[in-house]
Amino acid sequence: MSNKTNEISESQRSYLKKLKIERFKVGFVRILILVVFILLWEIAADNKWIDPFLTSSPSRIMKSTINLYNEGILLKNIWVTCYETILGFTIGTVLGTFIAIILWASPFTAKVLDPYLVVLNALPKVALAPIIIFWAGNGIRSIIVIALLISIIVTIISVASGFNEVDKEKILLLKTFNANKLQILRHLIIPASVPTLISALKINVGLSWVGVIMGEFLVAREGLGFLIVYGGQVAQLDMVMMSIILLSIIAYVMYKLVWLVERKIYASYE
Repeated sequence: MSNKTNEISESQRSYLKKLKIERFKVGFVRILILVVFILLWEIAADNKWIDPFLTSSPSRIMKSTINLYNEGILLKNIWVTCYETILGFTIGTVLGTFIAIILWASPFTAKVLDPYLVVLNALPKVALAPIIIFWAGNGIRSIIVIALLISIIVTIISVASGFNEVDKEKILLLKTFNANKLQILRHLIIPASVPTLISALKINVGLSWVGVIMGEFLVAREGLGFLIVYGGQVAQLDMVMMSIILLSIIAYVMYKLVWLVERKIYASYE
């Protein structure tokens, strides 16, 4: 018996070791691709294979970043964009999930609102931006509202669909034990819909950034979206490329935070 246990543990150790090596290889290749790309970009710009005015270069982007940081502009603009995105993301996710719960609890309401949700989902939200600016004002509030509108409809549709896909026989079983809708929601619907909720969070990360940057393009006087527009207007493409790269890094960090939340939730169910 002990020999069998030792054999199993050895095979497990071997498997875990292979997984570690595989993860290391994947991470190494990812970093290598990035480093090679940056080096080739810099070499191509230095040797005029590409026009550095149009494409910028890593060294020029770094200089632009340092200059804006020394001027005290960079961190302020990053904070403004992050604040708007996090607020839009949070409100959109919470409010969208709450409305999805209402639609699940009232099938009649869901049937009535279904065509309106489809139309709102298909409607380009940028078309509503001028109206939102008049309603919410020319500032941060309108940007948050635009981000909210972009994410909330997708959240409602995806979460409500996840709720409706829960096994009907399990719901019927709970009803036979006289469980009310709140108990069914708490003990069955939400736990069974965790993958859908996580998926909605991941989608909302991207949609919130789209909404915020779109809003900043239209009305902002600060933020990374404003720096992109301003850099384009004054032909400072180094500033534009720097803002795009910073947006990519921050969006990736936010996505990773959602991924960590996902792991923690799944670990709590194991």
